[in-house]
Amino acid sequence: MSIHNTNITSKNYKKLSIQVSLNGFSFCCFDTLNNTITAFNEVQFDSAQKQNKIEDLYASAFKNYSELKETYDDILVIHNNNLSTFVPTPLFDEDYLGSYLQYTTKVFETDFFTFDQITNYDMHSVYIPYININNFLIDNVGSFDYKHVNSILVEKILEGSKNNDEKKMVVNFNPEHFEIIVVQNQKLLLFNSFEYQTPEDFIYYILFTAEQLNLNPEIFQLELLGTIHQNDPFYDIAYKYIRNISFLDVSALKEKNNYTTAQNQKHYILFQS
Repeated sequence: MSIHNTNITSKNYKKLSIQVSLNGFSFCCFDTLNNTITAFNEVQFDSAQKQNKIEDLYASAFKNYSELKETYDDILVIHNNNLSTFVPTPLFDEDYLGSYLQYTTKVFETDFFTFDQITNYDMHSVYIPYININNFLIDNVGSFDYKHVNSILVEKILEGSKNNDEKKMVVNFNPEHFEIIVVQNQKLLLFNSFEYQTPEDFIYYILFTAEQLNLNPEIFQLELLGTIHQNDPFYDIAYKYIRNISFLDVSALKEKNNYTTAQNQKHYILFQS
């Protein structure tokens, strides 16, 4: 989806991506000629500020970063929430966006629904964007395109599954929720988002999903992404129950920036948006 104004300026080969959520945002500046990342920052809102209006939190944070005031050829806003689902194109009808989400999300009459077309894979991602954040950004950065975080994630994982006939599970781990994506040679077999509190919740949903898809914990590949790392209890419990566990390979992405492997895993979506 796009939000445009008519201001045409000469190209400066710079792109800005901003990943937005209710807990904060991160942004990344790209040099589009050399396909490299030139700047990156992450802003977490203080939990004590939660009662403040989200636009006010963004407004005060935006003042601190000169990059957010510069001119870009392209600006992409990535909405990061778990209010999304995937619909195969043959079943997709633009007039019924809310109906696709009502089985996975609490949907209200006043919600605004939109979608991303995932052209190479014959499906659409239907989601609820943060309209108040979009409105703030129109006033502060001008024109932009916007997408859902899971649209980019699933597309990249499908690309990476090309010519691999084994079923593979990828878990994108975030504070408070994680996504499970199961792919097989560029086909999406399952996508789901789960909220968790304990490592036991985490492994329960992984094993439950594996069972639904007849995936044997002794055999299938589990690849991890996001904020999970080798020394935490979530990794430990997965390692205990799943024989083939590894972190998603981000070495190709790392060549385009100066950030650590852990940062490339955490910001996998933003860094290649």
